[in-house]
Amino acid sequence: MSTPEPITPLRLLLIDDHSVMRAGLANMLNVRPEFEVVAEAGDGETGLELHQQHAPDVTLLDITMPGIGGIQCLKRIRERTSDAKVIILSSSEIEADMHQVMALGASGYITKSALPAELVSAILAVGRGERSFANHILRKLENYSNAPTLTPRETEVLHLLRKGMSNPDIGMTLQITPRTAKAHVAAILVKLEAHDRAAAVARGFELGLLRP
Repeated sequence: MSTPEPITPLRLLLIDDHSVMRAGLANMLNVRPEFEVVAEAGDGETGLELHQQHAPDVTLLDITMPGIGGIQCLKRIRERTSDAKVIILSSSEIEADMHQVMALGASGYITKSALPAELVSAILAVGRGERSFANHILRKLENYSNAPTLTPRETEVLHLLRKGMSNPDIGMTLQITPRTAKAHVAAILVKLEAHDRAAAVARGFELGLLRP
């Protein structure tokens, strides 16, 4: 009877500024023979140093951190190590963020609300050289790709609509006439398929044109 070969665990780096979240992840993953958490970082700068030092098989990276954020951290990791495998682990479901990290070469995108089994499955898939994006993430990315494009001026107006400004207020802020402001608002409503200003702002958040 042959002895089964020992499992070579995937070496993991965790980068997340929430220490409780990071500790919970480390505890959950370290008890599994498939994984070994080799290093943890609470900020992007330290994460970059530890990535270079440990050369992990897979990195789990939070997207929202003070200082060097997750997107910038991913960009710099990929610039230094073009084949680095990085899974974004985030509470954000903003399409613009998802699109940007995919364009930068992220291997996966998992929300923090995902079940432990989903996270384990994603890490194993990425460790095998695959990419792991949940179906609802892919649908959001598809919707983002088909999203309407606002002009720079229309984007400015949308941000002012968020503040509840009237057409005269928008005109005064942007140094345009109220009539021109009204025309921009009308164009925004058409492009975003919104029936009023509040709906346009809500649609802006949904598409990642506005940030919380």
